[in-house]
Amino acid sequence: MLTRTPMRTGRGPGHFGKFWRVLPLGAFALLMVYAASPDRSSAPSADGGHDRINDAPRAFRVYRSLEAYDDVDVPTDYEKSAEWVQARLMYPPHPGGRFSKPIGFGGYRDWREGGTSWSQDYPRADRHFAAALRRLTRIDARSVEQPVNPDDGGDIYNWPWLVVGEMGDMLLTKPQALKVREYLLRGGFLMMDDFWGTREWNRFMDSMKLIFPDRQIVEIEDSDQIFHILYDLDNRYQIPGQWALRQGTTFRDDGATPHWRGIFDDKGRLMVAMSFNSDIGDAWEWADDPRYPEKYSALGIRIGVNDVVYAMTH
Repeated sequence: MLTRTPMRTGRGPGHFGKFWRVLPLGAFALLMVYAASPDRSSAPSADGGHDRINDAPRAFRVYRSLEAYDDVDVPTDYEKSAEWVQARLMYPPHPGGRFSKPIGFGGYRDWREGGTSWSQDYPRADRHFAAALRRLTRIDARSVEQPVNPDDGGDIYNWPWLVVGEMGDMLLTKPQALKVREYLLRGGFLMMDDFWGTREWNRFMDSMKLIFPDRQIVEIEDSDQIFHILYDLDNRYQIPGQWALRQGTTFRDDGATPHWRGIFDDKGRLMVAMSFNSDIGDAWEWADDPRYPEKYSALGIRIGVNDVVYAMTH
């Protein structure tokens, strides 16, 4: 049975430099989370004992990407530790998913080794976003990402920020969903992206009903802090994928209207941020390509930066 304990960040207190509005809150929040984190030896294992190795952060490794375009060279400073890491949630594919059908793109692959829907945009998008975060803020961001398998013991609790994409292709098991729920209730943050229309939303809900059967998904109000904590983002618009622009459109299926939805905890903290009917992952992935319009990457990066600052200060 899962036991509620403070989240382990595995990171020291950070600083935010030029964005003075969040400096006191950010430093205090990170100090408090770090101070409250138990020694890893105190974490219970599945059999009720203590398993320091099972809860320790997994070593960085590279997985196969769903898209060959995204298999890029590892930066030379990939071993340098940092206070923030772009952790990406791995997941088993939905049998009805766009890229997970046996005869489809990525079929017959073991999701635990990559090459399936969770690795869409990975790792190119993650590294572009980490570079942007370094450039636009003074957050100490690691240059490489960290794929996180929810079945890997307590590893998920080492990464207070998670991003996950292609949500219509995700189907968590019940134990995985329970662990993600516990992760969020301990203070973790999950950014969900790139799902379109009614069919993909319904497949996505197969997992979300397991994670939070009793919590509502709501439209995030324009006045919410997450849209103003660094950049003012009242004027948001749909962010299309490169795949859509190649087809002369900005969406697929009946996903013409963008939505910014979320799930809040009992204290009003946003735990899950959803960009429904948009593809922020492509905005990061294609940020260095002149064929992808700059206005979409600009907004996608700003949304991501706001989400990170919000997650680190709440």
